[in-house]
Amino acid sequence: MAGHIISVIGGKGGVGKSVFAANLALAFLKETNQKPLLVDQDFTAGGDQSVILGIRPPRGLLEALQNTGPFDLPAMAKLTTQHPSGLSYLAAPATLAQSRTINPDLLGKLYKAAPSVYPLTVIDCGSQVDAFTLKALEFSTLIFLVTNPDILVMHQTKRILTEILDGLFPMEMVEIVLNRFTQNSSVSPATIQKNLNKAVYAAIPEDSASYAAALSAGKPLILAAPSAPPTRAIHELVRKMQQTQLLQRLAGLKKPSRAQSTQRAAAPAAAGAGKEKEQTAPRVAGQVEHVVDPWSALKLRVHKELVEKIDFKKEGNNQAAAKVLREKCRAAVVEILNNEDTNSVAPNRDDLQQLVKEVLDEALGFGPLEDLLADDLVTEIMVNAANQIYIEKAGKPQLSKTIFSSNQQLMNVIERIVMPLGRRIDEKSPYVDARLPDGSRVHAIIPPLAIRGPTLTIRKFPKKRLVWQDLVQYGSFTAEIADFLRLCVESRLNVVVSGGTGSGKTTLLNTLSNFIPSSERIITVEDSAELQLAQEHVVRLETRPANIEGEGEVSIRDLVKQTLRMRPDRIIVGECRAGEALDMLQAMNTGHDGSLTTIHANTPRDCIARLETLVMMAGMNLPVKAIREQVASAVHLIVQQTRLSDGSRKVTYITEVVGIQGDTVSLQDVFLFKQEGLDKRRKVQGRFVATGFIPKFVEQIEAKGIKIPRSLFTTK
Repeated sequence: MAGHIISVIGGKGGVGKSVFAANLALAFLKETNQKPLLVDQDFTAGGDQSVILGIRPPRGLLEALQNTGPFDLPAMAKLTTQHPSGLSYLAAPATLAQSRTINPDLLGKLYKAAPSVYPLTVIDCGSQVDAFTLKALEFSTLIFLVTNPDILVMHQTKRILTEILDGLFPMEMVEIVLNRFTQNSSVSPATIQKNLNKAVYAAIPEDSASYAAALSAGKPLILAAPSAPPTRAIHELVRKMQQTQLLQRLAGLKKPSRAQSTQRAAAPAAAGAGKEKEQTAPRVAGQVEHVVDPWSALKLRVHKELVEKIDFKKEGNNQAAAKVLREKCRAAVVEILNNEDTNSVAPNRDDLQQLVKEVLDEALGFGPLEDLLADDLVTEIMVNAANQIYIEKAGKPQLSKTIFSSNQQLMNVIERIVMPLGRRIDEKSPYVDARLPDGSRVHAIIPPLAIRGPTLTIRKFPKKRLVWQDLVQYGSFTAEIADFLRLCVESRLNVVVSGGTGSGKTTLLNTLSNFIPSSERIITVEDSAELQLAQEHVVRLETRPANIEGEGEVSIRDLVKQTLRMRPDRIIVGECRAGEALDMLQAMNTGHDGSLTTIHANTPRDCIARLETLVMMAGMNLPVKAIREQVASAVHLIVQQTRLSDGSRKVTYITEVVGIQGDTVSLQDVFLFKQEGLDKRRKVQGRFVATGFIPKFVEQIEAKGIKIPRSLFTTK
């Protein structure tokens, strides 16, 4: 006998998956007159199948798996409970604690033998893709994924479907069953097909009265209400399977088989514990620049075949097309691996999944960097060399276990980043600034300038736009200081954010920019567009490097000049680092108050000196005193941002530019962060204090009818 196994999974708890599984088995019995096996593997449901069938089984799955002999017909007759209809049944363990003692390998032994004893085995798998479910799916011919016409259920069903596909099971194995469907449902089969990218195989109509009566009678619906609409629908489903020979067609479907589970999948509580380290260790160890290990060699072969199978240039570049392309590539990779001997390199399903993921990341993403980019705790990725990657977490750098297999792999990732932006990197132009699709800032530099090989630095772009409340929560400044800065921005003061590399200048600039009233026209100028402004009336400008002939470069200075012809209310320059500082100061002095920019400097006094130096780089040969007068009249406020020794980022000074006295620009601190030591965890301790100085511009702000409490500037 060559039977089949159908696994039934719920898109969410409570969708009627267990009722469907039981009635599916009974409908098969009625339609074919062949006795199937029903296995209750929903260990969290507390034996619902026994209630649905109306029986009290003396034994169940737990006792069956204690069988040391073969699972042949005589053994199964003794191990299973016989339902009056002729259905054979294996009940779930009585408690969740008992189910945790089950070894998935023993389940595999049972499911491997079941098709030789029963024409059909229906497994109620619950609503989680855990180690037990994966074991059932390995031996299944068909997967019925049960959902409801409900938005939240559909969302969870999509999650389950993704987990099934991530387990390398082909989409063709899965059929969608829409349970409890009514014509007035807000979620139609077409909606489900659009969201799951899979047509509904069968719709089971809602009939709560018939279901309730069947449960009260202690009988499955198929037996209690033979003429009920859901009963007829399930019978039609079974007939549809027979007429289309669905199970026979799927039996020949190629899918990876990893029946030999490793010990780490022995229980759901332990599944995944320490897995990442266990998986990655063989592939991280060693310097793999010149020697290609078996794992990398297999990846290279699969990647080469994938490129030959799929023409990536013909595929679309929008989000929907990218999703379709990834699924297409996943299916192609699985097919390629079916023709490879992977047992020595990827002996179990976890390794095989990791292999497929790495090939897809290499072909469609940024290779080994994908996991680091997906980690929200990582704020910076610093690739010193192919075999040495540092990351920054909580302001502290640390060595990552992730590496590139070769310099060529690293170069491929760099080229994949810069090419869509029209940038280039080669021996003639060996460094480049770029950005990722999410806005993260990228800098790359390659040989001959980089001695150890290609070098890549990525400043990650936060997925959530930070607001001032976030910075208060992080301890960057207080709510009172945030209110003061808001008043300064709204009152059109010219603000310079000063700080060292990685101190958080751009984040702070973005926060201050969001204080600008939405009615004003804002123009931003950046090397790599990073600012995330909430306002709608915004024009974003970005520089352009020279082309391969060395022509066509557009600098920040060029763009700042262009902004003056675009009727700006506010000009925001991401960073002044050269002669554009002069143009910025001139804009601030000629009716464009309320402008903002950042500059590299360690203190407010250094900021003034740095501005003077940058103005000199404009090549105008201005006297130093004239430059200082320009600075003193243009800049109203300097906000100094500092990354402290513990990795935290704080506003350490808020300083007013008072004016010029003689040849010196006069500064006066308004607020400062007073460091008071370190705690036991080496975290910086301190507090924000007012100096007692009331800025001169306060009177100008109050003249506009805005009151600023003097207590804000009182020393405490």
